[in-house]
Order: sequence, then structure tokens, then C-alpha cells
Amino acid sequence: MSTENEGNPVPPAPSAPPVPPSSPAASPQAAASDGGEAPTTPIPSTPQSAPGAPAGDPYATAPQAPDASWPPPPPATPSYADPGAGAGAGWGSSYDQQHQQYQQQPFQQPQHAPKKGSGRGGLIAAVLVAALVAGGLGGGLGYTLAKNNDDGGSTTISSTSSGGATQVKRAAGTVAAVAQNALPSTVTIESEGTNGEGGTGTGFVFDKQGHIITNNHVVADSLDGGKLTATFPDGKKYDAEVVGHAQGYDVAVIKLKNPPSDLKPLALGDSDKVAVGDETIAIGAPFGLSNTVTTGIISAKNRPVASSDGSSTSKASYMSALQTDASINPGNSGGPLLDASGAVIGINSAIQSATSGGLGSTGQSGSIGLGFAIPINQAKYVAQQLIKTGKPVYAKIGASVSLEDGTSGAQITDSGSGGSAAVESGGPADQAGLKSGDVITKLDDTVIDSGPTLIGEIWTHKPGDKVQITYKRGGSEHTVTLTLGSRVGDN
Repeated sequence: MSTENEGNPVPPAPSAPPVPPSSPAASPQAAASDGGEAPTTPIPSTPQSAPGAPAGDPYATAPQAPDASWPPPPPATPSYADPGAGAGAGWGSSYDQQHQQYQQQPFQQPQHAPKKGSGRGGLIAAVLVAALVAGGLGGGLGYTLAKNNDDGGSTTISSTSSGGATQVKRAAGTVAAVAQNALPSTVTIESEGTNGEGGTGTGFVFDKQGHIITNNHVVADSLDGGKLTATFPDGKKYDAEVVGHAQGYDVAVIKLKNPPSDLKPLALGDSDKVAVGDETIAIGAPFGLSNTVTTGIISAKNRPVASSDGSSTSKASYMSALQTDASINPGNSGGPLLDASGAVIGINSAIQSATSGGLGSTGQSGSIGLGFAIPINQAKYVAQQLIKTGKPVYAKIGASVSLEDGTSGAQITDSGSGGSAAVESGGPADQAGLKSGDVITKLDDTVIDSGPTLIGEIWTHKPGDKVQITYKRGGSEHTVTLTLGSRVGDN
């Protein structure tokens, strides 16, 4: 594998970061969702997995070498998408891996709009109709009660002459003030493919030239001749086109056609300086409800997450995520996660769901307070590369690692994709002396408990960065320094 495992189904990275071993011989704590432990930064190897905290078979089979294609193919049966509903129909739950090892993997897919004639659209239509009916019943009931309680007398309505809400000043730093400033720079994105299928997501203004940052999975339907539009809160809609997209990072940049001259880019914060407990504000279009604002805190940092939409063509994305309890639902994808000052610290991308029900099921997935955002420092770097060249650039170690859990680290496989060497000749790992069978347990100070964690952590770095790798061989622990290589494009 060339820094990324290519081929094998990618298991989701553990939802709870492992605790560093007390001794060199001790293995990192197995991935488990324990919100009380300090998050461990994930480390990348090769894309393919599903998001969220893995709850799988602790007795997984021996690691297998990835096959030739990258990003890796998705597991055969996505648990959160109803197989009969059409590809990509479900959101935010989990899917089964080999031996059902990784389950309940987080993934925030864009809110799909109902499309006539498609299975997925039909299910979505049913859900939307149910919501409308519920609203109608509520309104009708309220009207009936009001009518029945009307004694026929006159009603006096009093009001102040203060001029209404327009006269109210929101103090800087309040949620209302932050929302008032950020909403005009947030857009609702509608993506439609040539087959008529599509969905709704979110994005935000990156620069005055009309570039908008969002998730790769938000615009995926519009690739290869589809239609893409972005609508601002004031109702103005613009046609847009994809400038570049990075499936592995789950980041995409689109550009408005004939953008307005008064665009106001959102200020970008520093995700490296975010602390657990910091306040967060999320903006998006959950279930198509544009311009929705929710609040929460940073629940954890460096959360290893591997996400996928579970469709037959799905390929995994990896991140060392910011975890937040701000309410995030389908349609929030690609929207900004802001700090208390209104600066963007992340891009909302995935959720961990308590149910694996498909879109049309009674157990539809939604927010349970476990949302994940791509750190803005990483997203900014990726976006700049996409604007500059149209293609993503990934850091790599030049070795193929197992995507199976239970190895107490990321184990270098016996062979690479397509029967190639597991350690790329002359690559970073080869120059550092790494060999097949070695188990990488740390990257710098971050504990590595699996291949997906290694991938996510490597991708927080840039090609050319020097990193310290700790690995085990024959019962002994060794540490080496290597310089990360690079790979251009998703294939």
C-alpha cells in the first residue's frame, strides 16, 4: 500500500481514542466509545472505511492486504442504507464489514430531495410527506382548540412601540450575533445527477471570487454532467460548478457562476488551538431546513473517523475529527462549525447514529449528539490545493497496512495491492527500515490502534513533513523518523 491501504474494505476508525500503553510492550487500548478518555489522534494509511465508533467483533481475523484500487471499495452491505431503497439512501448509521467487525459508523450524507421514479427518492418523499402531515395536524389542532375556546368576546392585543426586533442589539460573541454575521455567507447546495437523483447539503463562502467549501459527498451526484446550485439565505440562487473534489478527505470546492460582488468570506479559525469544552455553533440545512443554527461544545479532539455513505460505489473518507454535540443531521454536511467568536473551526461531515434504519424506516438516523467535523486547518490546505490544481494531494508513508482491527496497531501487510510489495521500494517506509509484519503503534505522540487511525493521522500532515514512527517487531519496540511522501489524486 502506498501510505494508504488500497482495496480492502475499510473498517471505521475507533470512536474513542486509545489510551497510550503504560509500557512499550503494552498495546494501545482497543477502540471503544468511552467519552471519558482523552481522544487519540487517528493515523491514516489507505482510505476505505466507515465512519464513527466501531463496535465490532473483537476477535477479528488476521489482517489482509488491500487490493489494487483506491479509494477502497465499500463493504458489501451498508447497515444504515436499506438495500431495497437504492444506493446511498440511508444516513448516519453503520454498515457491516468483514465479520461485521465495524458497525455504527458515522456518516453525514446530504439530505436527499425526493425524485420521482427512484427508490431513494420515493423513501425520502414518504418521510417529507410524513413531516408535512404532522405539521398540518398540529396546525389544525391548534386552530380547532382556539376556535372552541373562543367565547365570542373581543380580544385586545397590546404591543410596545419600541420598533420590534430590528431595534434589538445583539452583543458581540452571543450566538445570535454570530449567527447574524455568518448566515449571509452560508449557502444551501442542491446537487443533481444526470439520472435525476440528488440531494441537499451546505457550504460556506471561502473567498470573494465565489469559491464555496463543502463536502465531497455533497456534490458527488452532480459530477460528470450533473447540475449544481447554491442558494443564499436571502433567496438568491446561483448555478455553480465543481472546481475540485477530494474523496479521501471528503472536501470539495465549488464556484458560483457569475458570483455577486459583495461576497463576504467567513473568517477561518485555528483548529489546532481548539479545546474540549469550547462552545460551537453549527449552520446547515438539516433535512432540507435551510439556515438552521444549532449550538453545543467541542466534545473531543483528534477523533479517528472513517466514513462512508454505504452505497455500492461508496469509498471511505478518513479524518482526525473534531467531535461536537451540536445537533447535526442529514443536510448539515459541508456546513461550517464555528467557535464562539464566529470563526470557522471545522466542516460538519459525519454523525454517529444509534440506529441502522434506512431513510424510510421507523428508525431513521439523526443526531444523538455525536457529530464530527473536518478540522479547518486541514480543510483549508485541501481547498487551496483544489483551487490551484483541481486535484487533492495526500501524504503517505509508502507502506500497505491492514485495515482489520485487533492488531493493537497498524500492521504492515505481507503484500500490497495487486500482489505488489507491501513496502514501496525507495519510499519513506523503506528508507526508514520498516518491513512487512511490523506493527506501527504511534505516530509522533499519537497512539495508533488500527490502519484507519493511521491513515487519518497521516493525512493531518503535508508531504515533506518529518514524523516519528514507533513500531514493534519480534516483541521489541523501535522508533524511526521518516519524511512523508506524496500522492496526487484519489485514484
